[in-house]
Amino acid sequence: MKELLAIMLSVVLVDNFVLSKFLGICPFLGVSKKLDAAAGMGAAVIFVMVLATAVTWPIQIFVLDVYGIGYLQTVVFILVIASLVQLLEMTLKKYMPPLYNSLGVYLPLITTNCAVLGVTILNIDEGYTFIQAIFSSLGAGIGFLLAMVLFAGLRGKLETNKAIPESFKGIPITLVTASILSLAFMGFAGMVDGIFA
Repeated sequence: MKELLAIMLSVVLVDNFVLSKFLGICPFLGVSKKLDAAAGMGAAVIFVMVLATAVTWPIQIFVLDVYGIGYLQTVVFILVIASLVQLLEMTLKKYMPPLYNSLGVYLPLITTNCAVLGVTILNIDEGYTFIQAIFSSLGAGIGFLLAMVLFAGLRGKLETNKAIPESFKGIPITLVTASILSLAFMGFAGMVDGIFA
């Protein structure tokens, strides 16, 4: 159990897919203008990451590896992720129309979100067991949600701040803020090893 918690904490804080590996930047910058949309996107990504790992890990181990067709990994994983996102999109459209509308074009973009694909591939590359891969995906999704919510809060403060020079308003201050948030997360390096040593 200690090992699973270490894996999960590591991908939430130290190896955060958005702030450390720089995967999933498109929705991170695009959907983080409003807190509710950022939280909704984060929850959707958690769902897709965990479900995608639950489906792709057995496909890799029991089909692609067994038949020696590992070179199809990326294509197969993208097809699985696209199917899951379609399922999620139909569910949100039917049961949560306000969230569906607030996510807009970014919901279908989960299909091409490199963080989701990256998690599924890195779980295989790390040699994780099925349970370890699920915990890693859950942690990666929580880390994505954490990054989205923190950044949405910061962007909300930036929009009301009158002290920002005119030349920095908009995209420049957004990118500077994202880089400082990324640097802040680097402070967690070594923490997980220290806790679980």
